[in-house]
Amino acid sequence: MPSRNGSVHVATTTRRYKGKVYQTHLLRRSYREDGKVKHQTLGNLSHLPPDLIDTIRGRLRGEIPPGGGQFEIVRSLPHGHVVAVLGTLRKIGLEELIASRSCSERTLVVAMIVARVIDACSKLATALELSEETASSSLGLELGIDSVSEDELYAAMDWLRERQNRIENKLAKKHLEDGSLILYDVSSSFYTGTHCTLAKFGHSRDRKKGFPQIIYGLLCNSDGCPVAIEVFEGNTGDPKTFSSQIHKVRKRFGLKRVVFVGDRGMITSKRIDEELREVDGLDWITALRAGSIKKLAEQGVVQTSLFDERDLVEVSSPDYPGERLVVCRNPLLREERARKRQELLAATEKKLNEIVAATQRKRNRLKGKDKIGIRVGKVVNKHKMEKHFILEITEESFSYRRNDEKIAAEAILDGLYVIRTSVSKEALGPESTVRAYKNLSKVERAFRCIKTVDLKVRPIFHRLDERVRAHVFLCMLAYYVELHMRHKVAPILFDDEDQELAEAMRESIVAPAKRSPKAKRKDLTKRTQDDIPVHSFRTLLQDLKTLCKNRIRTQSERSCEFYMLTQPTDVQQRALELLDLSSSL
Repeated sequence: MPSRNGSVHVATTTRRYKGKVYQTHLLRRSYREDGKVKHQTLGNLSHLPPDLIDTIRGRLRGEIPPGGGQFEIVRSLPHGHVVAVLGTLRKIGLEELIASRSCSERTLVVAMIVARVIDACSKLATALELSEETASSSLGLELGIDSVSEDELYAAMDWLRERQNRIENKLAKKHLEDGSLILYDVSSSFYTGTHCTLAKFGHSRDRKKGFPQIIYGLLCNSDGCPVAIEVFEGNTGDPKTFSSQIHKVRKRFGLKRVVFVGDRGMITSKRIDEELREVDGLDWITALRAGSIKKLAEQGVVQTSLFDERDLVEVSSPDYPGERLVVCRNPLLREERARKRQELLAATEKKLNEIVAATQRKRNRLKGKDKIGIRVGKVVNKHKMEKHFILEITEESFSYRRNDEKIAAEAILDGLYVIRTSVSKEALGPESTVRAYKNLSKVERAFRCIKTVDLKVRPIFHRLDERVRAHVFLCMLAYYVELHMRHKVAPILFDDEDQELAEAMRESIVAPAKRSPKAKRKDLTKRTQDDIPVHSFRTLLQDLKTLCKNRIRTQSERSCEFYMLTQPTDVQQRALELLDLSSSL
C-alpha cells in the first residue's frame, strides 16, 4: 500500500530456540528519510490466525483474496481524537492519580473525562457514545466498554466525588511545593433547574440575572496548571470562598510556606487582617481598589512624576505597614480608559438631553421633581456616570453640566494600578511581583476553556449537590488533560510555542505581551514551519476525528473480521508525533 507516508507491509521473522521454531508477524511501515530506508512497527499480528495474516499480507500487496472475494467495511469509528486525548491522559499519569488500581468506576471516569474533551455533552449522550451499538467514536472500544447506562455513569461520578480530596492531594504533591505561588480565582455558571440547593441568586458573571447560579473557585500553580476546584452556593462572596482555600492548602496539602495570588476583590484588606497577616509562612499578592489608589494619590504617595522615566516604581505607605506597593502605569490602558470614559459621558449626555427636551415640550410636558429625578437616576446610574455631572432638578425644569474637576481628577489615575504584597523584595523583585499577579490571567483562561467552547461546564443537567460538584470536578480534570495537550501540540496551533522569547521581547512587564516571530508567522501565513495548516485546539480534534478505525470483513469462503486504520494525513501524523503517540495507532 504505497503512500506519501511510506508503504505498509507484513514482515515475518523466524528464529529457532531449543529445537523449536518461532515466527513473529509484524505490521510495518517502510519509508525513506535522509536517503535511508527506515522501518516503523505499527503492530504485532502474531496472535491472529495464519489465514487472516496471509489475507492481510495479500491485500497490502494489492492482491485479490482466493475465490475473487472482496473486503467490505462493516463500520467506521472516528478514532484519531480518541488516541490523542486518551493517550495524553495516560501519559501524564492521570489514570493512576484517579485510582492506582484498575476498576470499572475508574474506566468510566476516564471515559467521561475523554468524552468531555472530544465532545462535551450530557451523561445520557455520553452513555450512547460509549455503547457499542450506538458508538460515535472508538472510545468505548479502546476502553473495553461494550455497553453502559446513564445510571452507571452517575454511580461513577459519585465514586469520583468521594475520591476528590485524595486526587487533589496527589495533584498538589505533583505540582506544588513549599514556597510555591498559588493562583486562585472564582467564576460562576447559571443554573436552569430548580432542585439544586447550591443554585442561588447572586452576582452573575454570565450576566444572566434571571437565573440562579453556582460559584466555583479554582486553585492553580504558577503555570496555570489546575490542582483543586471547589463549588459554593451562588450567593457566596468572593472573599468568603478564599477562607476554605487557606485551610485546604495548609492542612490538606501540608504546605507551610505559600504565596497566594488573588485579585483585589478576593484578597481584601479585611481578609488579610483576619486570616493572613499573623500567619507565619503565609504571604499574598493582590492589588488595591480604585478608592485606595485615589487615597494614595491624595497623600502624595502616588504621583504622575514618578513615571517620567519608568512605568513601574515601588513605594511604601504607613497605611500598609510591613507591605510593599508596586505602582504601575500602562499607557495603552490609560488611553483605553480615557476613550471609554468619553464614550460613556457622551452616551449619558444623549439620554439626559432627551429628558431636558421632555421638560420643555408643549404637550404632555415632564414635570414634578420626583418624576424628573426618577428618569434622571435611571440614566446616570446606567453607566455609573452620576459622579461626573452636576444635576439641577426643579419642579418645572432639569439641567446639567459636566463636573470637569472630578473628571480631571479621575483622569490622572488612568492606567495606574498598584500591586500589594507581603513578600520581601529579596524573595520577589518588583517585576517578578507584577508578573506573578498578571499570571492570574492563566486562571481566567482556564475558566474560559471550562465554561465556553471547549469543555462547556453548562448546561448543568444534575440536580443533586454532590453530582454538581462531581460534574465541575470532571470538567477540571478534562482541562488538566487539555492543558497538557495544548503545550505539546503548540507548534501546530495558533498558540505561541516560544513563550520565553516572547517574554524577552517585551519592553517591560507592564507593557502588553508580544507574540514571538514564530507565532506572528503562523498568524500571517496560517501555515507552520513544516508547511502544514495551523489549527485551533478544537479544529485539530475535528481533524484527528477523520482518522477512523475501520472494521473490515472479508467476503470469502472463510469470512473473518479485523480492524484497519485510515492512513493518517501529514497534519494527523505530526500531531500524534508531538504527543508522542504515533506508535499507538
